[in-house]
Amino acid sequence: MPELSHISNLLEDENYKYELQDVKDPHLYRDLYTYTEIPKVTFNHRRVPIEMPREIWITDTSLRDGMQSMEPYSVEQIVKIYKLLAKLGGPFGIIRQTEMFVYSEKDREALRRCQELGLKFPEITTWIRATKEDFALVKDLGIRETGILVSCSDYHIFNKLKMTRRQAMDQYLSTVAQAFEAGVMPRCHLEDITRADFFGFVVPFVNELMKMSRDAGIPVRIRACDTMGYGVPYTEVSLPRSVPGIIYGLRHYSEVPSELLEWHGHNDFYLSVANASTAWLYGASAVNCSLLGIGERTGNVPLEAMVMQYASLRGSLDGMDTTAITEIGEFFRKEMGYNIPPMTPFVGENFNVTKAGIHADGLLKDEEIYNIFDTKKILNRPASVLVSKTSGLAGIAYWINEHYGLEGADAVNKRDPLVIAMKDWVDQEYEGGRQTALTNHELELKVAELSEGRLNR
Repeated sequence: MPELSHISNLLEDENYKYELQDVKDPHLYRDLYTYTEIPKVTFNHRRVPIEMPREIWITDTSLRDGMQSMEPYSVEQIVKIYKLLAKLGGPFGIIRQTEMFVYSEKDREALRRCQELGLKFPEITTWIRATKEDFALVKDLGIRETGILVSCSDYHIFNKLKMTRRQAMDQYLSTVAQAFEAGVMPRCHLEDITRADFFGFVVPFVNELMKMSRDAGIPVRIRACDTMGYGVPYTEVSLPRSVPGIIYGLRHYSEVPSELLEWHGHNDFYLSVANASTAWLYGASAVNCSLLGIGERTGNVPLEAMVMQYASLRGSLDGMDTTAITEIGEFFRKEMGYNIPPMTPFVGENFNVTKAGIHADGLLKDEEIYNIFDTKKILNRPASVLVSKTSGLAGIAYWINEHYGLEGADAVNKRDPLVIAMKDWVDQEYEGGRQTALTNHELELKVAELSEGRLNR
């Protein structure tokens, strides 16, 4: 009997109701994941529609998944990161939530210190062990939502938990019932979804979660976790690797509302940002990220990257303060002792710095030629050049103008005697065997000498 779908608002044939397939042996997708070869991407040429939600947002796991990959953060560091997240996310809460641990007294002190700031966004959530004691602790701390691990691939169910699918489902549902009993909204982390039997376990399990949620009158958030980074963003790819297929399937076969659907990815195959953007496009309201992408193995989806993707897809920053990205990079570099590779987009020391003379010549004529956007306005990071043996006259001229703030009639060009003299000195340095780029301090000293006080820093 055809029914009007509240998701597509179209008259659709009644969907088949998928039931748990309690298989005897694990389904490990050995045709895709042989382990001795690179995982394969297969296509079935089935397309699903783009269904961008009316609202999309970012959630943060820097203080949970990210912190697991670093030395434990101090309370002061956690509070500072929380403040920076709030500044970056802006007044409308585009960075909607962040999750924290509550295991130790230090964890709880950091959480309380962040609560005392009285900030509306990001909302503080937690990630806990699935015990009655932890649920009670979360509620006592005034936390509305908490994450619960519900691994969904047979790799985890059979090989790690040593259970059948039925046993795993029953245990997970029991845990969610405990959360409801405590009055806490559960966020179910469907670990390893890109190696899971989507119609044999994931859909039947999520269907039961949605039914329990309706009966309890408490929402359940579904976090689809691409734990190993196997997801791919291409259309017409077969499950379980298809990000469009996973998001479409959870919305249409399990009727998960977009606002309760979240993507959490890893970057093992360099696809974390593309996969997260695809999750937005196909119907998930939230993508879960960490600052600088810090996380397990190759890391999580970099939060600052998704800020840029948000602005690209929406055409607006919607109140986000992107200059906070530069502050975040400096904080991790200087206060956390984190080594950010210099070419890292948006936060690396050299992300908008050019060494090539021909590129510097373009910057000198029109910054827009070789800069991705107005990095001075958007990130408080003006485009720059690094003076080396390949910089040429243009590179030196650009460095002088940018470093000393020279504009208009005061700016120097490639024919300026100071620039020519500096170029001669740079050439002598490298002819003498130098290999490294010149530092700003070295250049400042030489400019002071050659300009005879014309320029002072």
